[in-house]
Amino acid sequence: MTQIRGLGYLRVQTRDLDRWRELAVDALGFAVGTGPDPDGLYLRMDERRSRLVLLPGDRDRVLSIGWEVRDRAALAAVGRAVEASGTAVKALTREEAEDRGVEEAIAFDDPAGVRVEIFYAPVLDHSPLVTALGQRFVTGAQGMGHVVLPTTCQEETVAFYTEVLGFLPRGAMRLGGPGAPGPARRVRFMGVNERHHSLAVVPAPHGEEPGLVHLMVEADTLDAVGRALDNVAKHGFSLSSTLGRHTNDKMVSFYVRAPGGWDVEYGCEGMRVDERSYTAEEITADSYWGHDWSGSEPLAAFTPPGPAA
Repeated sequence: MTQIRGLGYLRVQTRDLDRWRELAVDALGFAVGTGPDPDGLYLRMDERRSRLVLLPGDRDRVLSIGWEVRDRAALAAVGRAVEASGTAVKALTREEAEDRGVEEAIAFDDPAGVRVEIFYAPVLDHSPLVTALGQRFVTGAQGMGHVVLPTTCQEETVAFYTEVLGFLPRGAMRLGGPGAPGPARRVRFMGVNERHHSLAVVPAPHGEEPGLVHLMVEADTLDAVGRALDNVAKHGFSLSSTLGRHTNDKMVSFYVRAPGGWDVEYGCEGMRVDERSYTAEEITADSYWGHDWSGSEPLAAFTPPGPAA
């Protein structure tokens, strides 16, 4: 049984903070939160001080992905399990923990090189949450949403999350569809709570930045998703995928390209998994309808990096 309760936060470095503000706040309706870096953008979805943190820098990359546990004992248990797997664990300093808005945290790299942080006791902001679309984000026991990570070592990455961190397999999708030539390559979905998946891992051709395929956040109504879709067009952002409903988590969503070459999936009506009856499955189509990717620009995770400047 995993100690991890849900996706807690995502920290990203960006070369275009102004464009990110336009996407996240003006188009998608995130509320502006607070944080220690006066040049950073801290975004609220609920009573947490921030869930999505955007910090200025000269490269577009994921800085860390934060996963929440119940308390100090759970944090220690995860640390022991990771160390027993042969992976080095670092305790964040008090200053680093305060920067994340948590009481304590540990950090380590997963087999794909993604910086993972495990924390407990997030700092809360009890002021009213005012979102631009009047929406409520679906968080709470289901966490912030989900992330999809690229990896050049699929089997090792999946084994680390399932066998060391205790994520539960929640099905797969064969890349290229049934009968595709060559060895079967699959997107693997994994969960830690009622959300169908809090994490998915997909084979990628390289391990360089940005280290992310997409972040999914869930709003409480279809109207909020529709208004966000209108806003994305109004602000000139590129749609990676049209509105559609997924087959595995039943989410009605669209995908928008964020600064840095990865996507934000913005959806509603995601299913809830009952572990008493759930069994892992392999889906054979991404969606029941919609989710047309034909106009999508290549994702940075699947584009070979250019020569160093």
